[in-house]
This record gives sequence, C-alpha cells and structure tokens, in this order.
Amino acid sequence: MNNSGESAITPRLMDNIERIKALYADCFDVVFHDLKCGRKAAVIVFLTGMTDNEMLNRYILDPALQKLADDEGGLNALCECLPVSSFSQVKTLEQAVMEVGNGNPVLLMEDEHQALSFSLAKWEKRSITEPEAESVVRGPREGFVETLIDNVTMIRRKLKTPTLKMKSMRIGRYSQTEVVIAYMNDIVDPALISEIESRLERIDVDGILESGNIEELIEDNPYSPFPQLQTTERPDVVAANLLEGRAAILVEGTPIVLIAPTSIFAFLHSPEDYYQRYYIGSAIRWLRYLFALIALIGPSFYVAVVTFHQEMIPTTLLLNMTKSREQIPFPALVEALLMEITFEALREAGVRLPKQIGAAVSIVGALVIGQAAIAAGLVSSPMVMVVAITGIASFLIPHFTLGISIRLLRFPMMLLAGTLGFFGLMMGFALILTHLFSLRSFGAPYTSIVTVTRWKQLKDVAVRVPFWKMNRRPRTGFWNRYRQGPHQRPGSSRGGSK
Repeated sequence: MNNSGESAITPRLMDNIERIKALYADCFDVVFHDLKCGRKAAVIVFLTGMTDNEMLNRYILDPALQKLADDEGGLNALCECLPVSSFSQVKTLEQAVMEVGNGNPVLLMEDEHQALSFSLAKWEKRSITEPEAESVVRGPREGFVETLIDNVTMIRRKLKTPTLKMKSMRIGRYSQTEVVIAYMNDIVDPALISEIESRLERIDVDGILESGNIEELIEDNPYSPFPQLQTTERPDVVAANLLEGRAAILVEGTPIVLIAPTSIFAFLHSPEDYYQRYYIGSAIRWLRYLFALIALIGPSFYVAVVTFHQEMIPTTLLLNMTKSREQIPFPALVEALLMEITFEALREAGVRLPKQIGAAVSIVGALVIGQAAIAAGLVSSPMVMVVAITGIASFLIPHFTLGISIRLLRFPMMLLAGTLGFFGLMMGFALILTHLFSLRSFGAPYTSIVTVTRWKQLKDVAVRVPFWKMNRRPRTGFWNRYRQGPHQRPGSSRGGSK
C-alpha cells in the first residue's frame, strides 16, 4: 500500500476485499463475513480474538441489518439506525487495515466510497494491581497495565480537568504502536511538548515493543550510564509530575510510563515521601542520599584504605583486619571484584528465578557462598561485610534504573581506587560529577536543582518541607508558577509563609 489514490476504497466491493485478502494472505485469524444490507452486498472484516464477537452480533449484525432489509440507503441509513455509539468512517484501505489490526471490525459495502469501523475491540488483559517495583506502605495501590486506554483512564481519574491534554501518534513501520503524550496545557512549557513531538516523529524503526525502545531513541545523551527519563508504573506519580509542568509518554503494550524532563534527585524520591509526615519523609530522604553514596563508593573506599592508606585505620581495627587478611591470597581489589561480581550474579539469579524460590535462593546463596568463601580463605570477613552493606545501600534507591547505573559504576570506581588509592577514587568521583553537571534531560540540566541560588527552590530536594509550604512549582512549571493559594498552614488564621 502507498499514499497514492489507488489505496482509496472503491465502489466495487470485490476489488476492495481482494486487496485486503492479498494483504492478509496466510492469516488464519482474519474473518471475512459476507452479508446483505438490504439489496446491497457487504462484507465485515475483523480479527478473531481481538474483536468482541458477542457485541458484533448483538448490535451490528442482527438489529441493524434487520432494519435495513428493504432499504437501499447504504451506509448513511445504516449509521442512523446503529445502536453502537462509537463508530467512524474509513476512506482508504490503509485506514481500514489499521482499524482491523486494532481489533475494530470494518464494514465494506457495494457502491460505497467509504467503510465503517466499529469500536468493538476486546482482548484478554491483566487486571489492575499494585506495582511490585514501587510498592508503598501508605498510598494508592493501583498501577498501570499493558492496555493504553486503561492507563489513560487512570490518569484522567486523578486529573479531571479539561486542561489535561492527550496527544496520540503511531510509531513503528510494522508494530504501529500507539504512543500518547500527556501534559497540563496551562502549566507545561510549550517548547517541551514541541521537542517531545519532534523527537518522537523522527523515530523510523520496524517496531516499538516497550517504552524502553523509545527511551533510547529520544534521550539527550545516549552514551550516558544515567537514565535521562524517569520511569514509573504509578498513576499518582504521573499526575504529580504533570502538575509540576512535566510531560508523560504512554506506550501501548507496557505499564512503564516515561516522564520528561527529570533530574538525578527525582530517582531518589519515593511517592511515599509525600504521603507521610514531612519530617519522616525528610529523614528517610537523607538516608537515601547517604546510602546512594555508599552504594557508589563504599567498596572503593575500603579498597583504597586497605591498599594505600592503612594509617587512616585505628590501630586495634587494623590489627584485626590484618589478622583476618593474613591467609587471603588476593589483594583487596581482586577480593572486592570477586565478591561484587558474585553478589550481582546472585541478585540477577534471584530476579530470573520463579518468585516462590527467587528470594530464598538469592539470600541463602549469599549467606552460604559468603561463609564458604571466608572458610576457604578466598575473601576476608571485613570484605564480606562491606559488600553486604553496599548491597543493602543499593536496595534503598527507589528507582531500579538509577540503582543499576550506580551498581555498574561501582566497578570502574574500584579499579581506580585499587590502582591509585584516594587519588583515583576522587578522580573517578570528579568525573562522575562533571558528567552529571553536563547532562541534559530534554534540554533541562540534570542537576539544575542544586545550582539554584534561592532556598525556596530547594524545598523539595534538601528536605521535604510541609505540603502547605510548597506554594511554587519547580522551574518546569512554565505558565502557572503557583500551585496553591496563600495561607494554607493549618492552625493559624494568617496561614503559612510564601
């Protein structure tokens, strides 16, 4: 098929059907159902398994065709008597094939230059459940599913305003995957939406099977180890980001939604920070910051100290560490690499195994292998403890995408620390910071929040201030800077500060 006039639907019904049959050759699941609309021949085309057959029989084939038994009005008369509210006119074969592929039956009729498509798509889908990767103690329990319209509906339930816009497009030569850009029209920067549309329209690939495919094709720096778009399975997280002036990208067939732009600190925040007391949320947030740093440089710091800077260790502790390491044949760097690789392998095995035994295998395996390695004299007890603390620290990072990036960066940091000591450690850390400060997410600086000069713009980064103090949106809120009215502080007639 092409975009020339030959793809238009012609008045000759058999010509249209033959061309559609040629496109769907060797496709057993495509049904061509012949019928009579009054004195006119007609054919309805649909995919079995993707169309609601009961609705098709009840509301299209039976009542509508009975009313047209002696009518020659064609499609116009059929439209007037249809008990189905959602149908559309199709004028080209490309559109007809697209509708059939989406599960919507298409009715073609003799002597008609157009066809009718009915919104009767239906297939098996997963029910709405709590997202396992972003579970919370307090907060909504619903998560996105693989059906796009259900995901859009969950966002609409959170934000009922008509200023919530949803722009749709299709990407992929063969998959024709539907992609939706969601944003708040009176809050978002119009330049951001234009940039997202431009990057999506530039994609020319065979198929999009998951939002990760799109993420790789639209990010600013494709060689960066850090994620440049936030991902989530939670509708409340998407709604909160939309209210801050960001945009969401929803993809058919996946529960993972992309949010742009983002920053490094967004990956260290949890939705539960905003559902509990602000001082508790602030304390836990600082705990995450600390353990994220430990997850990155913990083993490297230990390797550097043990290899080059033993004078930093208290004498009693140094004697104990020396005693535990006197039978170890490997230097601290090899010891750390051996344990970290083993730990990562166990973690990956726990993820790939069935849920019933995955957690048990990863935990028991770590305990057994760690104890066996100590008994065999391959690693020392302090190294096992350092690796265990580092593993726990990586679990505190709420977002998996940032966690895996830090876990990978841990290995070059250990190599630098094991060869150059603190100099190598600080050099690696400086390179990472330089990269972070140069990174962009849809043009927005990746660390823009820490470069501001006003304390009010750090209210949701350094600490989680009370909700009634968050009067202003972040810089992403382009048009509407204030997200709540003044004097929202409870227990005071004058309200809170601006």
